[in-house]
Amino acid sequence: MSTANTPTIAVASVKKNFGQVKAVQDVSFEVYPGEIFGLLGPNGAGKTTT
Repeated sequence: MSTANTPTIAVASVKKNFGQVKAVQDVSFEVYPGEIFGLLGPNGAGKTTT
């Protein structure tokens, strides 16, 4: 199997609640070798929690 076709990072269906507040719901992504990845969003969107 080629490493270029294998993700370096794979995240699937991440969820995080703080009590009744959904901070993150069903986040999934893959990062492949050579890619640059970042999370963008407004304040309170769950970037740090993710």
